[in-house]
Amino acid sequence: MAQLIRKEDALEYHEKGRPGKIEVIPTKETKTQRDLALAYSPGVAEPCKEIHANPDDVYRYTAKGNLVAVISNGTAVLGLGDIGPEASKPVMEGKGLLFKIFADIDVFDIELNAKDIEHFVSVVKALEPTFGGINLEDIKAPECFEIERRLKEEMNIPLMHDDQHGTAIISGAALLNALELVKKDIGKVKFVISGAGASAISCCKIYLALGANVKNMYMFDTKGLITTSRTDLDDNKKIFAQDVKPMDLDKALVDADVFIGLSKGNILTGDMLKKMAKKPIVFALANPDPEIPYEEAMAARPDVIMATGRSDYPNQVNNVLGFPYIFRGALDVRATSINEEMKLAAVKALATLAKEQVPDIVNVAYNEQSLQFGPTYIIPKPIDPRLLVTVSPAVAKAAINSGVARKPITDWEAYENDLYRRLGSDDNILRFIINKAKQNPKRVVFAEADNLKVLKAAQIAKDDGIAIPILLGEEKKIRELIEKHGLQLNDVEIIDPRSEEQSLKRDKYGAIFFWKRNRRGYNLYEARKVMRERTYFGCMMVETGEADAFISGLTRQYPNTLRPALEIIGTSNDAERVAGMYMVLSKKGPLFFADTTVNFNPTEDELIDITLQTARAVEHFNIKPRIAMLSYSNFGSSASPEAVLSRNVVSRIKQMHPEMVIDGEVQAGVAFNKELLSENYPFSDLVNESPNVLIFPNLAAGNIAYHLMQEVGGAEAVGPILLGLNKPVHVLQLGSSVRQIVNMVAIAVVEAQVKSAQLS
Repeated sequence: MAQLIRKEDALEYHEKGRPGKIEVIPTKETKTQRDLALAYSPGVAEPCKEIHANPDDVYRYTAKGNLVAVISNGTAVLGLGDIGPEASKPVMEGKGLLFKIFADIDVFDIELNAKDIEHFVSVVKALEPTFGGINLEDIKAPECFEIERRLKEEMNIPLMHDDQHGTAIISGAALLNALELVKKDIGKVKFVISGAGASAISCCKIYLALGANVKNMYMFDTKGLITTSRTDLDDNKKIFAQDVKPMDLDKALVDADVFIGLSKGNILTGDMLKKMAKKPIVFALANPDPEIPYEEAMAARPDVIMATGRSDYPNQVNNVLGFPYIFRGALDVRATSINEEMKLAAVKALATLAKEQVPDIVNVAYNEQSLQFGPTYIIPKPIDPRLLVTVSPAVAKAAINSGVARKPITDWEAYENDLYRRLGSDDNILRFIINKAKQNPKRVVFAEADNLKVLKAAQIAKDDGIAIPILLGEEKKIRELIEKHGLQLNDVEIIDPRSEEQSLKRDKYGAIFFWKRNRRGYNLYEARKVMRERTYFGCMMVETGEADAFISGLTRQYPNTLRPALEIIGTSNDAERVAGMYMVLSKKGPLFFADTTVNFNPTEDELIDITLQTARAVEHFNIKPRIAMLSYSNFGSSASPEAVLSRNVVSRIKQMHPEMVIDGEVQAGVAFNKELLSENYPFSDLVNESPNVLIFPNLAAGNIAYHLMQEVGGAEAVGPILLGLNKPVHVLQLGSSVRQIVNMVAIAVVEAQVKSAQLS
């Protein structure tokens, strides 16, 4: 389903904390006076002199080689039109964000108050010493054609107007695959194109480069079919002028093989589609509403292969499939331009990738059992992690072969490994968890629904299809909050455990609880009374199957929320105790810390149980655990009881699970230092790959470590994730943000899915 974004949420997202979406972060040490002397005066003079003597050394000593300018004058922004440079800045920052997260390219966004072609060109040309590449964005036609032509001729770094070429490259790949499926020759098919702006013109030019025949292209602009009899055509439109009588779109579609829509929504009908040739190809790319609704097109022509610009339908033509990876390849060989050979290489790489086996992480994200090449999968999905290591090398090779590369790559295996390192997986794991939750949303009880943060999190979980919320608390207060803040939760179940309406259920739950705890300090009266508490009532809902997961702890002390879970839910069959794990999203990818919240000084047996539980949890997130048993000593360097305990845990786990990647006892710094490990401890399981699971010798160490990572290291901590309970109950960190609550809801839903699958 389409993503529901509220105005208030969008504005809050851009305003909160540090305004905007990007920042500049130092990449060198800056802590001491010597560091500053090296960074600036007098040390900075040395690279300046080297670059003056050899200008190419600017790539060696500065960030130029990984820096792209996203430049716009705001004259054609998204669906907003000419809104000016200041109003376009959020879009340009967003483009910079995408460059960074998909291809690790740094960006400065530059919004120019320059509508005149000459002025715009002169300003951008003057920026060439600063940047490794230029991405032009949201500049209206026809000026954009001349601006790009001039800059490509007059500049010596890769440059691309993504509005023109991005859609062209992605749709070109989709077109090749669609034509292959319907067994039609690109040189013979009839095209009808609705739209004659920058994107449409560029798309058709790339189709021509792929073998299409211009005589078979019928292009419409706002004034109708582009014909040779018209006198209002610019040079770009004249290329596609047909020597025919004027006709409307309906007539042009008769026996057409391909429709390309880059105009406006709902201009095409099912009846019009019925006039197209057998097995038609329809790319309805207007946003947010395609030229014809997907459902209407499929009903009218079940044999159609259709693509749109939307993520909620198959075959999304999304520019993010192209520009990050094209610039990555161009920058890495220091290309002097982005030429036609490089664009076509990207087209063919994307087309080929769609025919390969799809990774599980992509299937899960799109709620598919097994995506495979066919009518509903002709183009890779935007979150496919293989895009960077597929498209960028193809573009780099094309740059080398076409003679525009100034730094050719010779070791392609090393280059591919470098691209994998750039990928990281901190965001990927959250995407995986949330998308897996969406596959089969579960009923989640929110204990503190009279808190605005909780209600906002419940709203997001509901809107995004992550969970089915059940709200606990005083109904009147909850509904007042919902009304006051414009939330759409009136159709969500609200339960007040203290209300008279719930008296029978309290009695029922109390009786069940009494028989669970009747020799552990509770009499029947107390068992019924305690069900007035939301933590007990909510846990009992999960225990009796009336809900699937329980979330609490935002405003309560950790032990007060954990205790009801232990008393009612209990531990699972494969766990001896409950443990707490945090997922820490670091620049090196996700790290899993345990135990961080429950067991103070675990014994050897308890540490084994904690380690195995953590490993199982990590596997559920589609990650292979690589475990470091942390200590203050390395592989026998100390004979202290604590070091021996960690050493024994590793030895015993290896005997039970010889296939498991685990080592220790080891210091944290050594565990992540491959050079140090390989030189001093080449026997270690962790030599080839750094650990992603860190097991601490006691709660204090684990708790301190994740807090330091979060507050000092700038990492995002997701948790605490309770391990070992028989059913999903999670205790929030005191004062969690809305985002953190939503993350925990997704984790709870995924756990509920796993538990449900185990029972069936």
